[in-house]
Amino acid sequence: MAWGRKKSGGRKEPQFGLAAALSELRLSPQDRVPSGDDKPKKSSAKRKPENDDDEPPRERKPRADRSGAKRRSKSRGGFRIGRLFYWGAVLGLWAAIAVVGVVIWVGAHLPAIQSLAIPKRPPTIQIVGLDGSVLASRGEMAGANVSLKDLPPYLPKAFIAIEDRRFYSHYGVDPIGIARAAVTNVMHRGVSQGGSTLTQQLAKNLFLTQERTIARKLQEVELAIWLERKHSKSEILELYLNRVYFGSGAYGVEAAAQRYFGKSAKNVTIAEAAMLAGLVKSPSRLAPNRNPEGAEARAQIVLAAMADAKFITDAQAQASIGHPSYNVKPVGAGTVNYVADWIGEVLDDLIGQIEQSIVVETTIDPKLQSVAEASIIDELAAKSVKFNVTQGALVAMTPDGAVRAMVGGRNYAESQYNRAVTAKRQPGSAFKPFVYLTAIEAGLTPETIRQDSPVDIKGWRPENYTHEYFGSVTLTQALSMSLNTVAVRLGIEVGAKSVVRTAHRLGISSKLDANASIALGTSEVSVIELVGAFAPFANGGLGVSPHVVTKIRTNEGKVLYARQPDQLSQVIEPRHVAMMNTMMQETLLSGTARKAELPGWMAAGKTGTSQDFRDAWFIGYTANLVTGVWLGNDDNSPTKKATGGGLPVEVWTRFMRSAHQGVPVANLPKSQAGGGGLLSNLFPASQVNAPPQPSYQPSAQAPVPLAPIPSGGGYRQPPTRTSAPPPNPSARPEAAAGLDGWLMDRVFGGNR
Repeated sequence: MAWGRKKSGGRKEPQFGLAAALSELRLSPQDRVPSGDDKPKKSSAKRKPENDDDEPPRERKPRADRSGAKRRSKSRGGFRIGRLFYWGAVLGLWAAIAVVGVVIWVGAHLPAIQSLAIPKRPPTIQIVGLDGSVLASRGEMAGANVSLKDLPPYLPKAFIAIEDRRFYSHYGVDPIGIARAAVTNVMHRGVSQGGSTLTQQLAKNLFLTQERTIARKLQEVELAIWLERKHSKSEILELYLNRVYFGSGAYGVEAAAQRYFGKSAKNVTIAEAAMLAGLVKSPSRLAPNRNPEGAEARAQIVLAAMADAKFITDAQAQASIGHPSYNVKPVGAGTVNYVADWIGEVLDDLIGQIEQSIVVETTIDPKLQSVAEASIIDELAAKSVKFNVTQGALVAMTPDGAVRAMVGGRNYAESQYNRAVTAKRQPGSAFKPFVYLTAIEAGLTPETIRQDSPVDIKGWRPENYTHEYFGSVTLTQALSMSLNTVAVRLGIEVGAKSVVRTAHRLGISSKLDANASIALGTSEVSVIELVGAFAPFANGGLGVSPHVVTKIRTNEGKVLYARQPDQLSQVIEPRHVAMMNTMMQETLLSGTARKAELPGWMAAGKTGTSQDFRDAWFIGYTANLVTGVWLGNDDNSPTKKATGGGLPVEVWTRFMRSAHQGVPVANLPKSQAGGGGLLSNLFPASQVNAPPQPSYQPSAQAPVPLAPIPSGGGYRQPPTRTSAPPPNPSARPEAAAGLDGWLMDRVFGGNR
């Protein structure tokens, strides 16, 4: 033992190489590979005795540590709940940050809340007539503000019932309404219901545009909350009712009630209140003057909602549905709207930009406007098919240029094109007075003789309407019969440029071509400028400027514009005016406008028919009124031989007879008694019954004696015709056939 201890505790020598590396290597029993004879040793206690009768050995399963599994399951569940809570908190935090960011972004794009104020109403242009009555309105028609307490209680309740049932319980935004609308829209697979409150709608109408974007909707929400903080529910509801749009240019319940029912909003019935409340969903589509069936159907829905909300009884709802008392005014299609449009075009020149509501006082006489409208519409209704005439225009003005009536077309609702002001057409023979005036000013007189015979101007051969010629005729006879050859000869004699200067001096502003055909009215003019150019014949030779606006003022009475009296200049010498009136009186007495009878008044004028009967004109005047009528087609297509002596004269006569009822008779300047002229003595005095006036001094040239007038009313001239056929009363140029007509296709070689 001592040796062993000594040996174990003795000095060990170091070893190197492989031996040193293997010196510490030891194998345990577990490291040994068992052989076939080796068997694992098992305790006898765990080993069962083998027995052939026993059941086969069961598959052994590792024993689980149940308590540990439970602990691990609880640990995993707690971990999951914790993670869900954590990520929920994170997401909620980010969502809150996003909401705050959106609110800040939306607020940054709004005007400063502290600077917001209820905007002013949009400006309205109210146009009134000579008698102070309202003719038309332009701009956004806004009625006067009405107080909530002045309205019948069922009117505001109708809006609450259909638009915002919880108006008095929400704070500008209704989450319940939004959720209901969302569910309804999902079920209907589209936008069938909105969730905006009345406050949101007011915010949109006051401060925002109508665009459908998320940004606008968020701005609407913020502004709605601001409105609720700043104003009471009653104030918000009152603002809403006075600002919401109802279609047809009407803003506010007062304007809508006046527009559709012709009454104040204070007096509407339950049925009318329901119709107004139903309009705000789609004003343009449901306007009762455009879609009465749709408006009534929507009103019935509103009545049912009012009954459901207990705002009215079921009996009231049924009575209103079963017997509606709507009195819807028709769409504003009156021809006075042509006047309103014309006024709108000149306002900027008179007062500049319109920033407040204004009242425009005009020279229009509402009674004459109605007569003018009826004259055009009725004539076209009766004869438009027969003569293939679809449109007409009329302008009537006083001799000083104040427009009393204007019709720019037969139906404003169908066409807003103003044929009285904007359209320019060939006047035909209605232009000839400027040729004859130029000749008179050059020294000729109404009794001057000129030849009515074929004329050839470098291959151009103008002809009279009936292809017949009357030889030597006076200027009075030639003008009243509208002989084309005489007019062309006079035009060449005095010069086309002189004729153009005369027309421009009298008021024609359109470009006129200074050529030989100008004598036959080949350059286009508008109705209003041609009527204005005839006014000097009625007023003694003073040039006028056609006008319709006399004063412009604000609703409070501040005058923004007042028309100053024109400083009229003499554009025709009085003696020349007398000569022209004498000649043009004969047009009505015995010439192309014999249908234009105006008992008790001296009247004068000129008919006109353009190429291929495309335009039919008559410009006639008294000392009281100058009126021009045009009939034709917008596409410049030919009519069926509608002449100036036919339909236009009929329209003119109907209008002028009504316009002169009860007006003191006045004579044309310097005209002769009974119409004057060499031919007036051949007609009964009853045809024109007026006091005598001094006339011009006729020239010393002897007049050509005239043959008796045949029953047809045309002139007979003793000298032999230059055309082959002998005189034949039945072949005389008739007024109804349009003696004034000149046809350019015939002029250039056509045959008719």
